[in-house]
Order: sequence, then C-alpha cells, then structure tokens
Amino acid sequence: MSDPIKIPTDRQRTGPRPSDQRKAEVPAELRDKVFAEAKPQTDFKFNAQTAQVFDDMVSRSVPFYDEMQRMATEIAADFAVPGTNLYDLGCSTATTLLALDPVLDPGVRFVGVDNSDDMLAKARAKMQAAGVTRAYELRNADLHKGQIVENASVAMLLLTLQFVRPLYRDRMVADIVRGMNDRGCLILIEKLTCEDTLFNRLFIKYYYDMKRRHGYSEVEIAQKREALENVLIPYRLEENIEMLKGAGFKTVEVFFRWYNFCGIVAVK
Repeated sequence: MSDPIKIPTDRQRTGPRPSDQRKAEVPAELRDKVFAEAKPQTDFKFNAQTAQVFDDMVSRSVPFYDEMQRMATEIAADFAVPGTNLYDLGCSTATTLLALDPVLDPGVRFVGVDNSDDMLAKARAKMQAAGVTRAYELRNADLHKGQIVENASVAMLLLTLQFVRPLYRDRMVADIVRGMNDRGCLILIEKLTCEDTLFNRLFIKYYYDMKRRHGYSEVEIAQKREALENVLIPYRLEENIEMLKGAGFKTVEVFFRWYNFCGIVAVK
C-alpha cells in the first residue's frame, strides 16, 4: 500500500504567508491592531485610529483587494469621459483615486466623498504626496442626505453601500442614476449575504479563515465582527441587482465573485 498523500500546509505550498511579508513591510504604527485588545465593543467608527491603519486593515480584511481595485480601475478607464466627473463615494484614504490618476485622461475631474474628516485628512495627505495635478475635490458629505452626483461618467461604491442604512439605499442609488450621464457606469463592490443558510455559514467560515491567514487573531476577528454587527448590513446579490435595475440602470453584470464578496458594474 502506498503512503497516504500529505496535504502541504500554506507555508509549505507557497513559502512565507502574505501576512509574514506585511509584518516586515508595514511600519508598526500603520499596522491594524484596532481590535487586538479584548474589551467591550461599540459600533465600528471611521475615526482617527481607523484612518491611521485603514490601508493595512482593508488590504488584510478584503479578499483579493488589490485585484478588485485593479479591475475597478480597468473598467472605469473605459467609461470615464473628459469633461465629466468621476465620483468615489466612500473614498476613505483615496487609494482608488490614486490608482485611477495615472490611467485616466487628465480631463476627468475626480470627486472623492466621505463622511469622515479623519479619512479625508489621510486622503488629502496621500493625494498631495503623490503630486496629483488633475482637478479634484475631496468632500465631506453624508450619502444618506440626497443628491451628490452630477455630470458623472463614472461613480464608484467600493465597500461603501453596505454601510448605508437600508432605508436610504434605493433613494441613494436613484440619486446616482439621476446625476449620471447616458452610458455612464456605477462600479459596486460589496460584501454579500446568502439566502441559503448552509452557504452563508460556509462562506463566512472561509472568510474568517482568510483573515487568519492574513495574521488576525481570534480576538481581533471576534471583536471586529461585534463592532460591525449593527453598522455593516449586507444584501444578497439578487437584492443588489434588483435595486440597481429598479433605479434605472439598463445593464447590470457581475465582474468579480469570491464567496461572500462581489463586484458589479451597472450601465445607465
């Protein structure tokens, strides 16, 4: 009888884990340790502490984050029109705008919108450090409170809509459609929930396994889950598609899917 097959561990299969490399590359003060200390949790906030480590947090918490950013940039480049606006709604620290800047026509004006002054301060510092010369605006605004988008060829909601209270989502997406030019596109990336409870449990398990591979402890995973419970409210994929079509988008297509994360592009 032959020896049983031995399944290699992640380290044997690929060498050092990504989290090992990040520990060496990310300065300690920029590494996400927001939930490392066990303590009673309040609702998650995009405050100064979060803004300081947000780039590390999102790159370790979102599967294929760099690839989703690359894909969103690639799609936006085919729809952005000189003389119009590109909106990043929930722009956080301007990572997406900085990825877009070298590949879009300089005649496209950027508008980054966020409701956190701390995140916007980090975004301004990054944009200035990168020497961005195109016309751009970083604006503090609440997406719950009506029309923001105008003369837009591209709007982006990257991991943002899930933080908008469900009561306001349909109206907000309808406002985006009204402010968008014909053949403009909305790029949406969201965390999802599944109608089937079996797959919902499995996908969440796979997601937490990913976070462990990226260096998060059980305490960090549990405490962040508790902090987000009343703040991040995901829809099912079908609900998001129905909402986009109901708001007036003519074409809606999925361009990325990883378990309970999804990228959708919608064209007016």
